Amino acid sequence: MQQILQVTFPFFALVLCGYLAARRRLLPLEAIPGLNTFVLFFALPCMLFRFGAGTPIARLLDLNAFIVYVVCALAMVGLTVISTRKGAIGWNDASFGALVAAFPNSGFMGMPLLVSLLGARAAGPVMVPLAVDMVITSSLCIALSRLSTADGGGARQAAVKALKSVMVNPLPWAIMLGGLSSATGFLPYKPLMRVIEMLADAGSPTALFTIGAVLARSQAAVKAPHPQRRGIGDVPLVVLYKLIVHPALIFGVGTLAIALGLPLDPFTLTVLVLVAALPSASNVPMLTERFGADTGRVARVVLVTTACAFLTFSGAVAVLVR
Repeated sequence: MQQILQVTFPFFALVLCGYLAARRRLLPLEAIPGLNTFVLFFALPCMLFRFGAGTPIARLLDLNAFIVYVVCALAMVGLTVISTRKGAIGWNDASFGALVAAFPNSGFMGMPLLVSLLGARAAGPVMVPLAVDMVITSSLCIALSRLSTADGGGARQAAVKALKSVMVNPLPWAIMLGGLSSATGFLPYKPLMRVIEMLADAGSPTALFTIGAVLARSQAAVKAPHPQRRGIGDVPLVVLYKLIVHPALIFGVGTLAIALGLPLDPFTLTVLVLVAALPSASNVPMLTERFGADTGRVARVVLVTTACAFLTFSGAVAVLVR
């Protein structure tokens, strides 16, 4: 366990540093969008490209991992919506609660953390759930959130809008270009590749620090008034879904799939389970603001899962990684 904490502690400590810096105003809240821009459009795409280019194309296009992860993602969305959509929680809040329960922080935190824990071969399996959540899970939950609108085409329009946002998101493109480089063996001109490597090296610490800063900013969202404010409400239930049910579901479905003959690599299954054990993605509160859902509720889930994941994620590593 001590060896695991030697790897996981620095990652969560960097998140804490970003959180404290923003809370104490050492980092102005106005600077956080700039950090997000650097990570999202420069550092993280370069990191994903480098890992993609160095990963065999078969691992990036692992259909078996895709099937297991998609089935579990859909099950998590369904479970969360069915169990939370009642009373003051309508389709909008239930759908974004489902997104925060099913969408782990696999980009900013999962990629560098799991590569540090398991080695570079973990990069390919991490990219599968990252792509699924950015394209399928997010689009589905945004579409579901519009079911309560008067316009019958609201869900369809929201899904189209979500897919358009995917098209301008640099992360799927970075994964695709990295896979293309892996398949063809083509790498950029050496000086340009060196720039990519430098930005990739900056990605992990900056992304983790930025997560902490975003969480500190989310405190304002937690305290902000909302017409459907419900106090703590169902936050513990959604946290339980994210940190316990989600990884347990993937482990169960993956183990069953292997027993039934699906050629899923046990190492890949371990990576998928650990991705699911990560805290909720820190970008979901921004989506709730955009679509008028209860940002405070979702921000609480992100805050609590990030704090608790230091123990729960480390425990999952201790059980699964030998």
